[in-house]
Amino acid sequence: MHKPTSQLSEETIPTPRKMNRRTLLKFAGASLALVVSPVGMAAGSLLAVRVWPAEEYTRITLEGSNELRFTHLMVKDPERLVVDLEGIELNSVLQTLPGKVLDSDPYIRNIRAGQNRPGVVRVVVELKAEVNPQVFTLAPVSNYGHRLVLDLYPTVEMDPLLALIEKSSPIDAAAGESGITDAKAHGSPEIAQRDNAPAHRERKPEPRVNRLFTVVLDAGHGGEDPGAVGRGGSYEKNVTLDIAKRLRKKIDAMPNMRAVLTRDGDYFVPLGQRVTRARRVQADLFVSVHADAFVRPEARGSSVFVLSERGASSSAARWLAQKENDADLIGGVNLAKQDGHLARTLLDLSQAATINDSLKLGKAVLAELGDINTLHKAHVEQAGFAVLKAPDIPSILVETAFISNPEEERRLNDDAYQDKMAEAIMRGIRRYFDDNPPAPRTRVAQLG
Repeated sequence: MHKPTSQLSEETIPTPRKMNRRTLLKFAGASLALVVSPVGMAAGSLLAVRVWPAEEYTRITLEGSNELRFTHLMVKDPERLVVDLEGIELNSVLQTLPGKVLDSDPYIRNIRAGQNRPGVVRVVVELKAEVNPQVFTLAPVSNYGHRLVLDLYPTVEMDPLLALIEKSSPIDAAAGESGITDAKAHGSPEIAQRDNAPAHRERKPEPRVNRLFTVVLDAGHGGEDPGAVGRGGSYEKNVTLDIAKRLRKKIDAMPNMRAVLTRDGDYFVPLGQRVTRARRVQADLFVSVHADAFVRPEARGSSVFVLSERGASSSAARWLAQKENDADLIGGVNLAKQDGHLARTLLDLSQAATINDSLKLGKAVLAELGDINTLHKAHVEQAGFAVLKAPDIPSILVETAFISNPEEERRLNDDAYQDKMAEAIMRGIRRYFDDNPPAPRTRVAQLG
């Protein structure tokens, strides 16, 4: 017989009422996955629940008026994540959870919540496959209260470089058929002799590279982090993703070029991971797309920023960098899982040469942006943006326009203007590429 939601329980999961002292100790010893939060805190209520599905991982966020006390464990046959929320009662917010699960979610089959016992609500996440969960809390920040985050990752991490190799294989084959080969690039005598034959003397020389030019496009914000919000209700995270997707199509259509997105949907990616992904696919360039905001609505125009080793080029650049760097706090990062070694490496390596190349790229893009929009500043600015700290990849951050300006907000939501913006950025990238062709790599890198 089906039990009503208010009576929900998991027979396979013992509760303190069902266990004597010996059973309780035995169960506690076997349940290594059980995590207990701090106790003795005041009761609160659930204010909101959100689900952010993506191929990379799915995030469930429970937001409360007080810090949420909880235990969680994994249950098999079938796969489930069970979370007991202590000190709260079942309310209408929790009862909306089942309706927030999409059929297309890669990891979640269903979510149900019920009153397990007085003062304890049990949330059961029914899974489509085995997952590697990360469960952590976030302190109040921005417009959010206390949050409990359930991140559901696949047990086998996706390899972005392998995915890129599979995507690029047909292009490499086409490049080979058109005569762009490793032998040609490295001066094979046979090919050099053939190209110097009389039949080829009148052919106009063409710029040649022996591998694909990889551009990583970073759509700012995402998921829990909306970015700036326009007066008309537009979210920066949506605008940046739209422009980044348009830019990807334009780059992929160019010979010997390809684009990779740090996110292709509405989910959050920590700033450090964005840098790491660019390095893992051996990116030649990194372009982070944003939509600026300011306290005064009359601020307008496009800007381009690069990293600074010594401090911001202006107080406004410093303020903007701090605002963008706060994305990790708002989006929600599991600090226990951060890679300290990577952070130290990025800080220790000298970035002077990379910053110099970044400035060249920034100037090329800024010149193209000036043809479609007012420039907020006529020169490339510098500040300590965390997302630009790859030590070996020229990186820029493009503020496409001010979403806080009502006129520019309308333009940022216009398909034609988004296309013009993407086209301008692509032209700038192409100009940089023509002046600074990528250095040769090994054959593995060429395919990846």
